[in-house]
Amino acid sequence: MTVLSEQTRIGIQRWFTVEGVHPYDTVDWSRRRALITGAGGEVVFEQDGVEFPESWSQNAVNIVSQKYFRGRLGAEDREWSLRQVIDRVAGTISRWGAEDGYFADGAETAAFADELTHVLVSQKASFNSPVWFNIGVPGALPQSSACFILSVEDSMESILNWYTEEGLIFKRGSGAGVNLSRLRSASEHLSGGGRPSGPVSFMRGADASAGAIRSGGTTRRAAKMVVLDADHPDIGEFVWCKAREERKAQALHEAGFDLSFDGVDSTSLLYQNANNSVRVSDEFMQAALAGGKWDLTARTTGAVLETVDAAELLDQIAEAAWQCADPGLQFDTTINRWHTTPAAGRINASNPCSEYLHLDNSACNLASLNLLSFLGADGRFDVTAFRAAVRVVFCAQEILVGRSHYPTAEIGCNAVAFRQLGLGYANLGALLMTMGLPYDSDAGRATAAAVTALMCGEAYRTSAQIAARMGPFEEYAANRADVLRVLNMHRGAVEGIEGRHVPEELASAAAEVWDEACEQAEATGVRNAQATVLAPTGTISFMMDCDTTGIEPDLALRKAKSLVGGGSLTIVNRSLAPALERLGYGAAEIAGILAHVESTGSVLGAPGLAREHYPVFA
Repeated sequence: MTVLSEQTRIGIQRWFTVEGVHPYDTVDWSRRRALITGAGGEVVFEQDGVEFPESWSQNAVNIVSQKYFRGRLGAEDREWSLRQVIDRVAGTISRWGAEDGYFADGAETAAFADELTHVLVSQKASFNSPVWFNIGVPGALPQSSACFILSVEDSMESILNWYTEEGLIFKRGSGAGVNLSRLRSASEHLSGGGRPSGPVSFMRGADASAGAIRSGGTTRRAAKMVVLDADHPDIGEFVWCKAREERKAQALHEAGFDLSFDGVDSTSLLYQNANNSVRVSDEFMQAALAGGKWDLTARTTGAVLETVDAAELLDQIAEAAWQCADPGLQFDTTINRWHTTPAAGRINASNPCSEYLHLDNSACNLASLNLLSFLGADGRFDVTAFRAAVRVVFCAQEILVGRSHYPTAEIGCNAVAFRQLGLGYANLGALLMTMGLPYDSDAGRATAAAVTALMCGEAYRTSAQIAARMGPFEEYAANRADVLRVLNMHRGAVEGIEGRHVPEELASAAAEVWDEACEQAEATGVRNAQATVLAPTGTISFMMDCDTTGIEPDLALRKAKSLVGGGSLTIVNRSLAPALERLGYGAAEIAGILAHVESTGSVLGAPGLAREHYPVFA
């Protein structure tokens, strides 16, 4: 139900499309064969006659056909065209938006539908996988969120319920995180006598459950995050649990067991289906720097059970992470300083990849923009088009919140009450490369900061504009001061961007949009307690033909990716040639460098490539 005049609009206008011209009619289409093979050439997936835009790569065709086409392979109702997939998703969202009162009239509804269709078919943006899995699919529950944060209390009933909730989340293509610090340690006592198992023991059962469930019922691994506070008495066992399994894996591999990706013996390893993170406060970090002591406290009484050297514990975390890439660190004090709704509770955990941090028992649906698609042939980042794409995708995510299915009643209540969204981007590494900027440079960091600020500011500005029509999120009044405080912290952070490294249009737009967002939020509130995150964008980055995922630099200019369920893709960075052209190389020089990369996989030693340009491609 709208809260203001029917004349109040949410700000959707045509930028990419023309009224009366369907976005599909501006695209050249062709029929192809989707084929994924294994290392030995065996066919892992095949669907002939699939329809895609000619501009889409064969890798994108293969990924979308295998992962996102709905219906049993070979069945009459199996999807075979990208048009069907986008119509299913964009059409459903547009219809829901109209039914729920988001649009002022039919013209705004039509503009939204066309603009959303355009950004999807042109690979400018993509929703997270659960949207493609579940939205508009007959008989499927419309779970659209990829990210969930759960909570576990210190009881067997709650622990077993955690297993169940995670399983349901994984089944529908999503991931979940949880902080286990409320569970009493193995060194404490049970009320009926005896010793408890401790959180690390219960992690084994959850890990086995995750390993048995194919996410989305298809070929995706379940995604988990487990967090433990640095003052938990079992923190030492938690820090080393995965590193010990790594040593076991090495011994088994040397003994001839198959521990390859999806290998038959890989299920014998524990803790392989979750990312682990230690929650550290500023107090802990200060103690580590000062060589101070750190108390580990009982969960039941708060009594100090052990005092350890803070620096030594931090060293152990670093050593274990060096051995097996886990555990990570989550900086609790900083996270909660940027919390928009502390009146509703503190932030204790994150989703599996740590980009979504908010309340326990909450959800976040994600979408990502392909940054490289907004870079013109002249090397100019199209600020206006980028802002237009942010608006339409963000509005689509907001519409999904009220129509989505949630795995528990509590998560559903919190999702509607806080309406957390996670708009982000992919292909940052390729954007910087194509602009001729080293990823590890002041100019690269400043450009990334400006683009991120522009996206986040436009998202919150859009959220405030939606709030003018639909009302702010339900718990806004109780958290108004903190929401506005955090938005102004964002506005202040923009001032720290080194403008001399950023094109003037981009730098000024980032500053202006935050002024607009803060001013409008002051007047109308915001529709969403959270607006943006930077997700790793695995599968959807391939759908958008991104050379790099999320915010990462390119791992290699030519690389192979193993797919869950079998098969692999060879991925060649397509940004190399335009980057070389941007740096001033001629056609013959570019051809020689590309030939060298094709044969070696590296720019090192490429004929004619200046050494000072190596960092651009590192």
